[in-house]
Amino acid sequence: MQEQISNHSSSKNLTLDIVLELQNITKNYGKIRALNEVSFVVPSGSVFGILGPNGSGKTTLLSIILDVLKADKGNFLWFGKPSSPAQRKKIGSLLETPNFYHYLSAVNNLRITNSISGRGSEEGILSVLEKVNLNERRNSRFSTYSLGMKQRLAIAGALLGDPKVLVFDEPTNGLDPVGIAEIRQLIINLRKEGHTIIMASHLLDEVEKICTHVAILKKGSLVTSGNVDEVLTDEDIVEISAADISALVSVINNYPQATKIIREENNLQLSFPKGTSRLDEINNFCFSKGIILNHLVIKKKRLEAKFFELTNN
Repeated sequence: MQEQISNHSSSKNLTLDIVLELQNITKNYGKIRALNEVSFVVPSGSVFGILGPNGSGKTTLLSIILDVLKADKGNFLWFGKPSSPAQRKKIGSLLETPNFYHYLSAVNNLRITNSISGRGSEEGILSVLEKVNLNERRNSRFSTYSLGMKQRLAIAGALLGDPKVLVFDEPTNGLDPVGIAEIRQLIINLRKEGHTIIMASHLLDEVEKICTHVAILKKGSLVTSGNVDEVLTDEDIVEISAADISALVSVINNYPQATKIIREENNLQLSFPKGTSRLDEINNFCFSKGIILNHLVIKKKRLEAKFFELTNN
């Protein structure tokens, strides 16, 4: 069974330290406004997902906070201070497709990466290869690696020097399901080790499984940001089922508190205003009408549904 980060207890236990604060970041490309006064904060210890359709400004935003691009307006703070070379050494990043020498081994490629960044050591190279589960293949040529292994090696490069923060742009892009699962588990492990991860992605299912916080962009503007639970929860969704689903439909249609009822094969989903659903009352109501429920749970709205709801308005 694959491990998932709990967005319930774990996110609530995060410290209040702020790793990154964005203040009205604006960027134009000629007449096109790529980012429009974007502001949010990234808490320490979080996995912070930046989401948005193509062209929403995700990569531009990451490029600005990594000093690859300069904002036209606004500013940002790393660890409460303006960006500087000293601050950048606390940040590992992976913005593009891994750029390694195909004929060199993982160890030798990371030695070159280390000599350019000046952030690691020989012992550190072996340590990061262990973290990304490539130690046994450390002497294999890069050309013999699968796509997932290549991406893990790129993350190893970002980990040199043990940075506090990791910034990834679409870390699972182009990978098969096995490769995606490997990167997902790696991000979960890195968070457990104390790293803060900021990642842009369009794979909503993956983000929902690993992110504690999220910011959603649309055409360069911030739609919403915050704890994943807070972003997803603007109503209660209760899922119910019974042996006779048709009889359940007839009964539940008369339940006055439900604002919406949707049938999905062998269950019903009831919507309620946030914080108003009462499972015991639903169960008692159905029982009084001769219906015994065999399934009764509160469901979270999936990030995918919330994302399309926010970005299609």
